Amino acid sequence: MSSFGFPLRGKDERRRVREERPAWEEPPSKIGSAAKAVVITVICAVMVLPFLTVLSTSLASREEITASGGFVLFPSEPTLDAYRTVLSGGIVSRAVVVSVLITVVGTALSLLTTIALAYALSKRGVPGGKPILLMVLFTLLFAPGMVPMYVVVKELGLLDSYWSLILPVLINAFNLVVLRAFFMNIPEELYQAARIDGAGDWRILTRIVLPLSKGVVAVVGLFYAVTYWNAFFNAMLYLNDSGKWPIQLVLRTYVVQNKSMTADQLGIAHMPPQQSLSMAVVMLALLPILALFPFLQKYFTKGVLTGAIKG
Repeated sequence: MSSFGFPLRGKDERRRVREERPAWEEPPSKIGSAAKAVVITVICAVMVLPFLTVLSTSLASREEITASGGFVLFPSEPTLDAYRTVLSGGIVSRAVVVSVLITVVGTALSLLTTIALAYALSKRGVPGGKPILLMVLFTLLFAPGMVPMYVVVKELGLLDSYWSLILPVLINAFNLVVLRAFFMNIPEELYQAARIDGAGDWRILTRIVLPLSKGVVAVVGLFYAVTYWNAFFNAMLYLNDSGKWPIQLVLRTYVVQNKSMTADQLGIAHMPPQQSLSMAVVMLALLPILALFPFLQKYFTKGVLTGAIKG
């Protein structure tokens, strides 16, 4: 064992690792290994430093922000005042609730409809299957424009309704094609055995197809969740009432456009520094998806590779 607790490799193990390397691949040189380490370290620093700056500034006091000129990297006395303020009431906390509601309901409905349609289109001989599949592929190649979408939403009476953020993007053509391709690659013998046992389509889908498709379903669900959570353009088009805004539209209004939040909008009497409030809103917009990703990481890698190969 090394001084860091890692097992040391013997000569036989090092020889085995060299033998596992493809014949055309040369052993890495010390300069090449050092260069890779430097590049990976620089990339990690570029990725982590902005996140650390946003987090630190959201925790900094007014004096530290004033002294540093805007952004703080290491706050000497971290405080959660900015988070308490934005979550104590007012437009930000209401926007977080709206975003969570839209993301949960939208992802559930999108997964339900996408799985059902992909399963139906994966079966041969379904009446109208080919025309529907061609329509789906057509929307994948030629997306509708902003004006036609707005006119359709308006004619359906969905303006200023949360359904205007869900129904126009309920089924994503790319996700549908990936799921359909995965379902088509499940061995036909499993379907035939289930039908001999008397199982119908609903039982085959829930007892056989979905348990075999956990990885790709998790990936598609993550794609839908990220899309619903990050969407702000549809909300900007279809929601005129600022009380119905999701968190991403609030983030765009008060952080990207650099508008100041007032005490009345936040529902408080004492205002923390504006920069801390803005960075706290950024962190609140990031954390839910950031917290969700580690639990789906094992499915994400497997599902993306499977969908890429079988799609």
